[in-house]
Amino acid sequence: MDQRKKELKEWYKNMKPDMGIFIIKNNFNNKCYIEVTQDLKGTINSTKFQLNFGNHPNRELQKEWKEKGESNFTIEILEILEYNKDETKTDYSGELNILKLLWEERLSQKGMVFYKKSLK
Repeated sequence: MDQRKKELKEWYKNMKPDMGIFIIKNNFNNKCYIEVTQDLKGTINSTKFQLNFGNHPNRELQKEWKEKGESNFTIEILEILEYNKDETKTDYSGELNILKLLWEERLSQKGMVFYKKSLK
């Protein structure tokens, strides 16, 4: 039993969450919000929680989420960023920022409008 516990702990420590970029699209007005993260599943869950409880940092998105309701928005993963073969690399912020810029350009070319960044 003890050995199994150790194996599970080791497996959990080595587990790497999917990282990449996701989008929240307003199904009514072609507006969107994109975010890059090193933990897609966790960040998407956190973002939905923030929106449902009225404390998302993007005020414009929050206002429309409250007015239209969750069912009028689509959340989807746009791209998953692969981990580097180099196991020592842990900071992917540069790659994620480039990925965000590329997707902003792609989506702009398709006519998508981005929610304004909120000033805190």
